[in-house]
Amino acid sequence: QVQLVESGGGLVQPGGSLKLSCAVSGSIFRLSIMGWYRQAPGSQRDLVASITSGGSTNYADSVKGRFTISRDNAKNTVYLQMNSLKPEDTAVYYCNRLTSTWGRPLDYWGQGTQVTVSS
Repeated sequence: QVQLVESGGGLVQPGGSLKLSCAVSGSIFRLSIMGWYRQAPGSQRDLVASITSGGSTNYADSVKGRFTISRDNAKNTVYLQMNSLKPEDTAVYYCNRLTSTWGRPLDYWGQGTQVTVSS
């Protein structure tokens, strides 16, 4: 059973930055495609970024140019660097393994980490 533990969220002003982390249990991490999702109140959970085992990345249009996904296979951790944050980025952020580059989640969800962008 893969466990996902997200961290790094918080309150930030518009235009600010945050870096999220997701620790993943198990040796399969280095072979896995990983993704970051977010869910705002009253909205569905949407995929915003993904990274393959080889480091290729994809982004939703809403975050392209502002967010950067990366991974450290030695630490079984995937990151999401978020810059130029906007109030509409406010959401709970989750990570998960993906079935494909922009596919469906594979595992049970972790607790997520809250990101609030407000002045």
